[in-house]
This record gives sequence, C-alpha cells and structure tokens, in this order.
Amino acid sequence: MTPHLPMRPAWLCRNCAAPWPCGRARLDLATEFYGHSIALAFYLAASMQEAMDDVYGLGMRPNLPALHGRFLGWLSLARRPHR
Repeated sequence: MTPHLPMRPAWLCRNCAAPWPCGRARLDLATEFYGHSIALAFYLAASMQEAMDDVYGLGMRPNLPALHGRFLGWLSLARRPHR
C-alpha cells in the first residue's frame, strides 16, 4: 500500500493527487497521533508553514483561509482523549 504523503512544492498527495492532507492522509495522521492531538496540531501547523513558504517560493500568494481549512480545520473532528 502506497502511503499518502505530500508531494512538494504543490502539496498534492503522492498517491491520489488530492490536496494534501487528503482524506486518507487525515485518517492515517489521526491514527498515528491518536491521543496526542496537540502534537498533531503542531505537525500540521509546521506543514502548513512549509506549504506557504513553497507557494511564496513559486512567486504566488497563498490563500491563507483555504490553507488553514485544509491543514488545521479538520482537527476538531480527529480529536480523541488520551487514555
């Protein structure tokens, strides 16, 4: 099974070509970081910053609300208590 990882600088999924994190990547990340939602938020925030840097590096301006929704907006759905 091919992992759903980002392809830079476009930040598309290497496996399904959807904007990363794609649905499968979100599920994999929620599983990997289960019970550690703060660590997941930090990881995704750092990834979002890298994506913004890549967009600027391509000479474009990032759509900040769209990037926020894509990288961080789904986190409340993935939150699970640590047991």
